[in-house]
Amino acid sequence: MPGPEATRRPDHGEHLKHTANAAPQPSPRSERKARAEQKARADRRTRVTVLVALGANLVIAVAKAVGGVLAGSPALLSEAAHSVADSMNEVFLLAALRRSRRPADSRHPFGYGKERFFWSLLAAVGIFVMGGCFSFFQGVEALRSGAEESYDGYMAGLIVLGVSLLSEGASLLRALHQVRRQGGGASGLRDPALRTVVAEDGTAVLGVTLAMVGMALHMVTGQVVWEASASLAIGALLVYVAFWLGRDARDQLIGRAADPELSRRVRALLEAQPEIDSVEALQTMELGLESTLVAARVDLAPGLDSEEVEEVSVRIKRSITDTVPEAEQIFLDVTEASSRRHTATEAAESPAATGERGGA
Repeated sequence: MPGPEATRRPDHGEHLKHTANAAPQPSPRSERKARAEQKARADRRTRVTVLVALGANLVIAVAKAVGGVLAGSPALLSEAAHSVADSMNEVFLLAALRRSRRPADSRHPFGYGKERFFWSLLAAVGIFVMGGCFSFFQGVEALRSGAEESYDGYMAGLIVLGVSLLSEGASLLRALHQVRRQGGGASGLRDPALRTVVAEDGTAVLGVTLAMVGMALHMVTGQVVWEASASLAIGALLVYVAFWLGRDARDQLIGRAADPELSRRVRALLEAQPEIDSVEALQTMELGLESTLVAARVDLAPGLDSEEVEEVSVRIKRSITDTVPEAEQIFLDVTEASSRRHTATEAAESPAATGERGGA
């Protein structure tokens, strides 16, 4: 008669042999190479999007600044500051794209993926300081001085803003097209560089619209309060966008957990392994755009020797990588359930736990 343990559990050695004789799978090196090529293509598309936005913002910033000085328009000068801030931010994003793909080294064993989050945070600070604060200053200054512009200044300013609206709109359409190519919605906006470009271009289109409305109402009514209000509204809009981008970058820099769906898939895979009794803990952290750290503590079924434990660990890590390609760093803390229960029993019966006096 077979023993009770044999009736309850499969032969783990046979399971490992069956796994070893399964159909050959692509090598980890080839899979990593394919993923690296896919990331490089996505980065090239994002780089083109950022360069388009940078070119548009540089031209528009000069036009707005010249038009704002000639017209003495606070709303137009606010928009010029907005475009200058956006241009600086695009430079930050280009640096993020280049630096975040550097390979891991001894000083940064988990890679440089968080460079994207850092430069995105700087971009948010740039929007707040150079865009939002300057726009508030222009609005308050216009209300205080009550300066009036010439009719020619108004027309020149409106023409500049009309051209800016077309340029910003084209840049926004380019960014939204890439978002759709990368899955759309939250999935398409996972890249902080692309997310920043979309936020900047969307804010720019709305800001230009506000400036045009403010200048038009000022021209019709002769009241500078309309244009000053437009400048203040642009400032408030930029401050909100800067706060939204900065908060997201801060969470990622601190060490944000991966998407709950990713954790659910990893946990389900671990719990489906016949050698695992239970998953005691599972933690994840985003290391970069497409890189996630997975750390799990699992209880193994009793009866496995050290060689089998090593083989099981390797197979489980490979399974996680195949199922969740983003999991580039995987750490397993494996123990036997019986050993954990034995350790817990010894701890409960120790003099410290029972209140008995004694010691070594």
